[in-house]
Amino acid sequence: MKKFLTLICAACLLMTGCGGGEVEKKSEPIELHVSAAASLTNAMNELSDLYAKDNPNVKIIFNFGSSGALQQAIENGGETDLFFSAAQKQMNALEEKNELAEGTRKDLLRNEVVLIVPIDGEKILNSFEDLATDKVEKIALGEPKGVPVGQYSEEIFTALNILDAVKAKAVYGSDVRQVLAWTEGGEVDCGVVYATDAAISDKVKVICAAPEGTHKPVIYPAAAIKSSKNLDAAKKFLDFTSSDAAKKVFEKYGFRSID
Repeated sequence: MKKFLTLICAACLLMTGCGGGEVEKKSEPIELHVSAAASLTNAMNELSDLYAKDNPNVKIIFNFGSSGALQQAIENGGETDLFFSAAQKQMNALEEKNELAEGTRKDLLRNEVVLIVPIDGEKILNSFEDLATDKVEKIALGEPKGVPVGQYSEEIFTALNILDAVKAKAVYGSDVRQVLAWTEGGEVDCGVVYATDAAISDKVKVICAAPEGTHKPVIYPAAAIKSSKNLDAAKKFLDFTSSDAAKKVFEKYGFRSID
């Protein structure tokens, strides 16, 4: 009988040890490196905090910047698990180079392009067409080669036949948040940003949205990166960004979800 009890105890200890190993494995910390367009900064930081409540073992490390710069970093081998772009162009480039995890790309959000001025500025503007007049001496724009809002801006100016006149007055920011900061500080007469960027600032006011049909739709695509070391975790967070809870956060900052 004593021998039998000893065997039972040993078996229990073995099972406990195995169970403890599984628990430890499941709670092993995971780092997700997420590259996201600068305009997503506020929403993404809040989503990260929300996600951590149910996934405490996942640490999300953000790299915010212009979509073009983030695209290049991924192409150059920068550690990235997920990419959230402010335009299709940069995501298309990565897809063409087979950088995206198969079946993960999706269109996530919509935004708008708006003309803003400093809240206490003296310039009286009414439309994008005013940018070509002597009402404006200096305008902040995103650098069009790598900053989507700059690319949308040039599409708008081209459609309105004022591109050359505006370019002569332009100063170019490395991302949309720099354009916002220059406008907030009164370093320029006006700037072109996304509606969501204008919404988070009490130092600027919106003059108007870009005329309908003057630029491609502002669509934010997202995808997991093929080289991710934590692809399953990346896919799980990507799914979370389409959840009802995430949609409420995005809507709070002015984004519109794509169902």
